[in-house]
Amino acid sequence: MTKIKLCGLKRVCDIEYVNELVPDYIGFVFAKGSKRYVTPQEAEVLRKQLRQEIIPVGVFVNEEMNVIADLIHRNIIQAVQLHGNEDAAYIRALQRAAGCTIIKAFQIKEKQDVTEANESPADYVLLDSGSGSGKVFDWTLLQEIKRPYFLAGGLTPENVGEAIKELSPYAVDASSSLETGEKKDREKMNAFVRAVRKEGLV
Repeated sequence: MTKIKLCGLKRVCDIEYVNELVPDYIGFVFAKGSKRYVTPQEAEVLRKQLRQEIIPVGVFVNEEMNVIADLIHRNIIQAVQLHGNEDAAYIRALQRAAGCTIIKAFQIKEKQDVTEANESPADYVLLDSGSGSGKVFDWTLLQEIKRPYFLAGGLTPENVGEAIKELSPYAVDASSSLETGEKKDREKMNAFVRAVRKEGLV
Protein backbone atom coordinates (compact mmCIF):
# COMPACT_ATOMS: atom_id res chain seq x y z
CA MET A 1 0.00 0.00 0.00
CA THR A 2 1.15 3.53 -0.75
CA LYS A 3 2.60 5.18 2.34
CA ILE A 4 1.34 8.50 3.70
CA LYS A 5 3.25 11.59 4.85
CA LEU A 6 1.43 14.54 6.44
CA CYS A 7 3.75 17.54 6.58
CA GLY A 8 4.01 20.89 8.33
CA LEU A 9 2.71 19.99 11.80
CA LYS A 10 3.04 22.76 14.38
CA ARG A 11 0.51 22.35 17.18
CA VAL A 12 -0.26 19.80 19.85
CA CYS A 13 -3.66 19.25 18.25
CA ASP A 14 -1.92 18.45 14.94
CA ILE A 15 -0.15 15.61 16.73
CA GLU A 16 -3.44 14.47 18.24
CA TYR A 17 -4.94 14.34 14.73
CA VAL A 18 -2.11 12.22 13.30
CA ASN A 19 -2.08 9.93 16.32
CA GLU A 20 -5.68 9.08 15.40
CA LEU A 21 -4.91 8.62 11.70
CA VAL A 22 -1.50 6.89 12.03
CA PRO A 23 0.19 7.94 8.77
CA ASP A 24 3.59 6.40 8.05
CA TYR A 25 5.44 9.74 8.24
CA ILE A 26 4.87 13.27 9.51
CA GLY A 27 6.96 16.33 8.78
CA PHE A 28 8.38 19.09 10.97
CA VAL A 29 9.56 22.08 8.92
CA PHE A 30 12.84 23.57 10.16
CA ALA A 31 13.23 26.06 7.29
CA LYS A 32 13.06 29.47 8.96
CA GLY A 33 11.43 31.17 5.98
CA SER A 34 8.41 28.87 6.07
CA LYS A 35 5.09 29.76 7.70
CA ARG A 36 5.12 26.19 9.02
CA TYR A 37 8.49 26.61 10.75
CA VAL A 38 8.97 25.02 14.16
CA THR A 39 11.96 25.46 16.44
CA PRO A 40 13.90 22.41 17.61
CA GLN A 41 12.46 23.01 21.08
CA GLU A 42 8.88 23.05 19.78
CA ALA A 43 9.50 19.94 17.68
CA GLU A 44 10.93 18.12 20.69
CA VAL A 45 7.75 18.75 22.68
CA LEU A 46 5.59 17.56 19.79
CA ARG A 47 7.79 14.53 19.15
CA LYS A 48 7.30 13.28 22.71
CA GLN A 49 3.55 13.13 22.11
CA LEU A 50 3.78 11.37 18.73
CA ARG A 51 2.92 7.68 18.45
CA GLN A 52 6.10 5.62 18.23
CA GLU A 53 5.18 3.89 14.97
CA ILE A 54 4.92 7.22 13.08
CA ILE A 55 8.27 8.38 11.63
CA PRO A 56 9.01 12.10 12.19
CA VAL A 57 10.82 13.71 9.25
CA GLY A 58 12.75 16.98 9.51
CA VAL A 59 12.38 19.29 6.49
CA PHE A 60 15.42 21.50 5.80
CA VAL A 61 16.69 24.02 3.26
CA ASN A 62 20.48 24.36 2.99
CA GLU A 63 20.93 23.64 6.70
CA GLU A 64 24.28 23.05 8.37
CA MET A 65 24.94 19.35 8.67
CA ASN A 66 25.69 19.41 12.39
CA VAL A 67 22.28 20.96 13.12
CA ILE A 68 20.52 18.11 11.31
CA ALA A 69 22.69 15.42 12.88
CA ASP A 70 21.99 16.83 16.35
CA LEU A 71 18.21 16.55 15.81
CA ILE A 72 18.66 12.95 14.65
CA HIS A 73 20.88 11.99 17.56
CA ARG A 74 18.40 13.54 20.02
CA ASN A 75 15.63 11.45 18.38
CA ILE A 76 13.55 14.54 17.61
CA ILE A 77 13.46 13.35 14.00
CA GLN A 78 14.20 9.96 12.44
CA ALA A 79 14.51 10.95 8.78
CA VAL A 80 15.60 14.01 6.80
CA GLN A 81 14.01 15.78 3.81
CA LEU A 82 16.20 18.24 1.90
CA HIS A 83 14.70 21.07 -0.19
CA GLY A 84 17.73 23.25 -0.91
CA ASN A 85 20.80 23.06 -3.12
CA GLU A 86 22.27 20.06 -1.29
CA ASP A 87 24.45 18.13 -3.75
CA ALA A 88 25.47 14.48 -3.86
CA ALA A 89 28.57 15.08 -1.71
CA TYR A 90 26.47 16.77 0.98
CA ILE A 91 23.95 13.92 0.96
CA ARG A 92 26.62 11.25 1.28
CA ALA A 93 28.32 13.13 4.12
CA LEU A 94 24.99 13.55 5.91
CA GLN A 95 24.25 9.84 5.51
CA ARG A 96 27.54 9.12 7.28
CA ALA A 97 26.99 11.75 9.99
CA ALA A 98 23.32 11.08 10.75
CA GLY A 99 22.86 7.44 9.76
CA CYS A 100 19.22 7.92 8.83
CA THR A 101 16.89 7.87 5.82
CA ILE A 102 17.40 10.89 3.56
CA ILE A 103 14.77 12.17 1.14
CA LYS A 104 15.89 14.71 -1.46
CA ALA A 105 13.22 16.93 -3.02
CA PHE A 106 13.22 17.74 -6.73
CA GLN A 107 11.08 20.31 -8.49
CA ILE A 108 9.80 18.61 -11.64
CA LYS A 109 9.45 20.92 -14.61
CA GLU A 110 11.14 18.93 -17.39
CA LYS A 111 12.56 15.46 -18.10
CA GLN A 112 16.05 16.49 -17.00
CA ASP A 113 14.71 17.00 -13.46
CA VAL A 114 13.62 13.34 -13.42
CA THR A 115 17.05 12.26 -14.65
CA GLU A 116 18.67 14.15 -11.76
CA ALA A 117 16.27 12.54 -9.30
CA ASN A 118 17.16 9.09 -10.64
CA GLU A 119 20.85 9.78 -10.05
CA SER A 120 20.59 11.18 -6.50
CA PRO A 121 22.36 9.17 -3.77
CA ALA A 122 19.49 9.93 -1.36
CA ASP A 123 17.51 6.96 -0.03
CA TYR A 124 14.33 8.37 -1.56
CA VAL A 125 13.42 11.34 -3.72
CA LEU A 126 10.40 13.59 -3.35
CA LEU A 127 8.95 14.88 -6.61
CA ASP A 128 7.11 18.18 -6.35
CA SER A 129 5.92 21.16 -8.37
CA GLY A 130 7.73 23.56 -6.05
CA SER A 131 8.37 24.16 -2.37
CA GLY A 132 4.89 24.12 -0.88
CA SER A 133 3.25 25.56 -4.00
CA GLY A 134 0.18 23.38 -3.59
CA LYS A 135 0.03 22.87 -7.36
CA VAL A 136 0.03 19.64 -9.38
CA PHE A 137 2.83 19.21 -11.92
CA ASP A 138 2.73 17.30 -15.21
CA TRP A 139 2.69 13.66 -14.08
CA THR A 140 3.52 12.44 -17.60
CA LEU A 141 7.09 13.61 -16.92
CA LEU A 142 7.44 10.71 -14.45
CA GLN A 143 7.47 7.98 -17.10
CA GLU A 144 11.26 7.70 -16.75
CA ILE A 145 11.46 7.59 -12.95
CA LYS A 146 13.32 4.44 -11.97
CA ARG A 147 13.20 4.47 -8.17
CA PRO A 148 10.70 4.65 -5.29
CA TYR A 149 9.57 8.21 -4.67
CA PHE A 150 7.36 10.45 -2.56
CA LEU A 151 4.80 12.27 -4.72
CA ALA A 152 3.92 15.80 -3.61
CA GLY A 153 2.46 18.94 -5.13
CA GLY A 154 -1.23 19.74 -5.00
CA LEU A 155 -2.42 16.36 -3.76
CA THR A 156 -5.91 16.48 -2.26
CA PRO A 157 -8.52 13.96 -1.08
CA GLU A 158 -10.12 14.42 -4.51
CA ASN A 159 -7.08 13.63 -6.69
CA VAL A 160 -4.79 11.44 -4.57
CA GLY A 161 -6.62 8.25 -5.53
CA GLU A 162 -6.09 9.02 -9.22
CA ALA A 163 -2.40 9.72 -8.53
CA ILE A 164 -1.93 6.37 -6.80
CA LYS A 165 -3.78 4.49 -9.55
CA GLU A 166 -1.83 6.19 -12.33
CA LEU A 167 1.66 6.41 -10.81
CA SER A 168 1.97 3.88 -7.94
CA PRO A 169 4.29 6.12 -5.87
CA TYR A 170 6.06 4.76 -2.81
CA ALA A 171 4.40 7.50 -0.74
CA VAL A 172 2.18 10.55 -1.09
CA ASP A 173 2.88 13.80 0.77
CA ALA A 174 0.46 16.62 1.54
CA SER A 175 0.56 19.81 3.57
CA SER A 176 -1.21 22.96 2.31
CA SER A 177 -4.24 21.00 1.04
CA LEU A 178 -4.80 19.78 4.60
CA GLU A 179 -5.22 23.29 6.00
CA THR A 180 -7.93 25.84 6.61
CA GLY A 181 -6.71 29.34 7.43
CA GLU A 182 -3.09 28.09 7.39
CA LYS A 183 -3.80 25.61 10.18
CA LYS A 184 -4.14 21.86 9.86
CA ASP A 185 -7.77 20.82 9.49
CA ARG A 186 -8.71 17.49 11.11
CA GLU A 187 -11.45 16.73 8.59
CA LYS A 188 -9.24 17.43 5.58
CA MET A 189 -6.47 15.26 7.03
CA ASN A 190 -8.97 12.48 7.70
CA ALA A 191 -10.38 12.71 4.17
CA PHE A 192 -6.90 12.55 2.64
CA VAL A 193 -5.87 9.48 4.62
CA ARG A 194 -9.19 7.76 3.87
CA ALA A 195 -8.77 8.43 0.15
CA VAL A 196 -5.26 6.93 0.11
CA ARG A 197 -6.24 3.84 2.05
CA LYS A 198 -9.38 3.28 0.00
CA GLU A 199 -7.29 3.28 -3.18
CA GLY A 200 -4.85 0.86 -1.58
CA LEU A 201 -7.63 -1.67 -1.07
CA VAL A 202 -8.76 -1.73 -4.71
